[in-house]
Amino acid sequence: MHYISTRNTKKKSSFREVFLNALSPDGGLYIPKEIPVFSSKELEELSKLSYKDLAGNIIFKFCSEEFSEKEVREIVENSYKNFRNENVVCLKKYDQNYLLELFHGPTLAFKDIAMQIIGNMYQKIIKKKNNTINIVVATSGDTGSAAIDALKGKNKINIFVLHPKGKTSDIQRKLMTTVNDKNVFNIAVNGNFDDCQTLVKSMFTDIEFKNTVNMSGVNSINWARIISQIVYFFYAYFQVINKEEKKINFSVPTGNFGDIYAGYIAKKMGLPINKLIIATNQNDILKRAINQGEYKIENVIETISPSMDIQVASNFERLIFNTNLKNDQDIIEKMKNLKNKKYFKIDKNQLNKIKVDFIAESISEKETEKYIYDFYDKYKYILDPHTAVAYGVLNKVSCEGTNIVLCTAHPSKFPKAISKVLGIQPKLPDNLCNIMNEKENYDIVDNNLFKIKNYILSKI
Repeated sequence: MHYISTRNTKKKSSFREVFLNALSPDGGLYIPKEIPVFSSKELEELSKLSYKDLAGNIIFKFCSEEFSEKEVREIVENSYKNFRNENVVCLKKYDQNYLLELFHGPTLAFKDIAMQIIGNMYQKIIKKKNNTINIVVATSGDTGSAAIDALKGKNKINIFVLHPKGKTSDIQRKLMTTVNDKNVFNIAVNGNFDDCQTLVKSMFTDIEFKNTVNMSGVNSINWARIISQIVYFFYAYFQVINKEEKKINFSVPTGNFGDIYAGYIAKKMGLPINKLIIATNQNDILKRAINQGEYKIENVIETISPSMDIQVASNFERLIFNTNLKNDQDIIEKMKNLKNKKYFKIDKNQLNKIKVDFIAESISEKETEKYIYDFYDKYKYILDPHTAVAYGVLNKVSCEGTNIVLCTAHPSKFPKAISKVLGIQPKLPDNLCNIMNEKENYDIVDNNLFKIKNYILSKI
């Protein structure tokens, strides 16, 4: 399989290049030149598989030139052996809707599912390359801890995590900053998540710096994140369709657009998903883009669902590319406008293509709190704030069929929000009960590219 950039369709790249570079040198995002499609018969066979076997089959489709089938199976098995649920994910039904719990990994968030795969892929590739890799990643809360857990203690890998100072929950920060492995470096940036993400992107597009430090990345722009997340759309669909025999929709709490884009790729691979519901909080740039045709950056609003407190949804570039005949020049122009004018427009024909697969809606902070309260009152089940957004928007959209809501984080990651709404403290899993008392280790650095680069250079 060959990969191309959203900003250069002429140059072909291998999976290894895509994996290690994360971001194309031209600033674009990698996608497959052709998306593999399963036949009806193949889908029927896949529906009989366990989660791990399904993951092996799907992931191998995208990296067969780099890893053998046996190696992919080993990667999957090593990635999920310590999850609290032996099936990796857990599906629960409440009235007519399903919740897909994705938080049974080591850091209590859906990002563990992809990040553990990435960590084990790095280990196999490094054995072949035999040199040290420095991974730099921005996080709004969950990505950083998932990346650190997947990569801590690994030989010939350093990981640098940039998080916005004071803008993650305490448990999100503690899951990152209490790790003492020598290859882990936490950087608290005086800014917001978009600032952190801009710093990382700037380093990736600085080819001299990137090559000097042998830099790689694991943010949601890394294609390996997408292919790992595709799996649970297939798995959940197969589990529910056997019971419901109706059209199936997925409601996804959406910030950087990576998770729901994985659902879009699953659909393009032949999985007959009806609608993908983009659920956002008050930072509703994606809702405005899809409903009004204008992607316009506004000020970030801080909410109790911080992983969605984003105005620049990086993976949205991939969807714009996919729905406009893979026109790289159009992407270059749109991204230029976004950088210089803080907006770009989506024409009516392209919007209509997007609306075939997507619906976008948002809810307010008060509504989020209401849905946390109402769901607990009715079912005695605590929704984390992000999942509450995805559940809440179902009351604002009209979709035929059965809805599957992606539960992206364990509620214990947001104790202040839950305590405010319900008056109770959500319990951490037993293995993490003492983490709030552990010593933290991180450095505070200004939102300044020169200072961040020097910090990284001083540590390698």
